[in-house]
Parts: sequence; C-alpha cells; structure tokens
Amino acid sequence: MTNKVITIGAGTPAPLTARTPGYGTMRLTGENFWGEPQDRDGVIKLLRRALELGVNFFDTADFYGPGVTNKLLAEAFYPYPADLIIATKVGTKRGEDKSWLPYGRPEELRASIENNLRELKLEQLSLVHYGKAANSHGNYEEGLATIFEMQREGKILHVGLSNANPDQLNTAMKMGRIASVENMYSYTQRVTDPGSPYGFQGGEVLPLCNEYQIPFIPFFSLQTSVPTGQSRMKELADRKGVSIAQLNIAWLLHQSAWILPIPGTTSILHLEENIKAADISLLNEELDFLG
Repeated sequence: MTNKVITIGAGTPAPLTARTPGYGTMRLTGENFWGEPQDRDGVIKLLRRALELGVNFFDTADFYGPGVTNKLLAEAFYPYPADLIIATKVGTKRGEDKSWLPYGRPEELRASIENNLRELKLEQLSLVHYGKAANSHGNYEEGLATIFEMQREGKILHVGLSNANPDQLNTAMKMGRIASVENMYSYTQRVTDPGSPYGFQGGEVLPLCNEYQIPFIPFFSLQTSVPTGQSRMKELADRKGVSIAQLNIAWLLHQSAWILPIPGTTSILHLEENIKAADISLLNEELDFLG
C-alpha cells in the first residue's frame, strides 16, 4: 500500500507532509465522547498500529473527552516522531452536563491553545483549526486575529478553519495564510444541511480549496448510517469486493487531490481496511454510477 501525500502549508518555511488517509481520534473516548475509553491499553495499541501502517496525521481537540484524546496521543507517541502531525481545533468546550458549548472570545481561545499545548506536551501546535462555533460567541474576525497572533508568538505553526463557509474562508485568507479547512463532508453529506442543529458547513468551500490548493479535511466522512444513496454504494462495494466504508473513503479521495480523510475507528481491523481504501481505484463510469 502506497500512502498518497498532501502538503499542508505549501510555500511556507515549514510545510508539513501528511499521508492520507489520516486518523480522527474523537471516537477513542468513552460513551458520548466523554471520559476515558473502556480499554485504554487497546486504544494505545491501535494508535501505534496506525503509525506503523504509515498514518502520520492525527486529528484531536482538547474538548474530546475532554482532554482524553490529547493525552492518549501523548502516551502513545511522545516523544513524537519528526514527521508526526497532530491537528487540533478550538471554538468548543464541554460542560459538566456533557453539553457542547461554543466560545470565541480571545481569552478563551488563548486558554484552549495553552491547554492543548500542555496536554500534548508540546511547545508549538502543528495545526490549529479555528471553528465556526466561535462566530456565535464572539467576533469571528477578532477570534481569528487572536489565532494568527498566537502563530506569530510561535505557539502555532499553521492555522486552519473548521466548519467554514466560503465567505469565512475568503475573509480568513485576507487576514493570513490558511493551511487547511476541516468541514463535514461525505458521500451522503456534501452541502450544508439547513436542519442541522450544529450548522455544519459541507463541501461548498471545496472548489475554493481546489483553486488555492488548500487541503480539505472531511470529518464524519463515513456516514454509512445515512440511507440516502447508500444502495448504489453497497451495490458497487459488493461488486468490487470491498466494504462500504472503504468505498466511502475511495470516493472521497477521487473528489479532489486536496482531500485528506480522517476516518476514526476503535477497531484495528477496520483501521487496516480504512488505510487500504487509498489503493481502491474508481473508473469514471463507477463514479458516474455513484452519482
């Protein structure tokens, strides 16, 4: 299996080379993304297996757990290999009642960055995604300016956006260099769902990312529980002798040269299958069949 690579921060003094697919850590926590995993040793083994298989891009956040996935990554990998990329995000925290609470004031953003640094045992974060959630609890531009300020201070290497729409991406690119965009996107979820309580942005920014060669990182990319369109996905997966999850990843990788999927799993078997999905080729007629 040959890992495809994507450059994050191309044209900067310190670009990062990410192998695809990456790995999303959100599911490694306890139930409802809260607390410690039931099998901590098993999780550490899974993370180390991912690294053995060539994965070097791990997505995390200090509100996963909270604080759980950051510490798992540190336990599994510290001191970190030179080419390991840990991406985190800011703009959300967890309440004591397990609620998801958006924030965006400069002092809150700074506190989260410092918290991520401490939990990950780092002096600089490789990549920080500034979340859309911050827009409802503070001025979006003011919050992003704080992130760029911390980049100039050396706390952050590269700045990205999360849940961003095209207007926000255009605004952000006028303020500084945007290294990546992390949005909800999958075979069954390609554009913003107006009914979503989270206001997730879909793939509307993907054309802009292609134009400016900005890596696009889809989360919740294995939406196999969503019935819309999955009948064709299942038919083609059966025909090719692969799983629906693998075909979902392959479909993503065929949408753009700048897509970096981060499928998460708690199973080493599924992890290995997900990584093998990068080798699946889809013909034009197969892509047309999927629609």
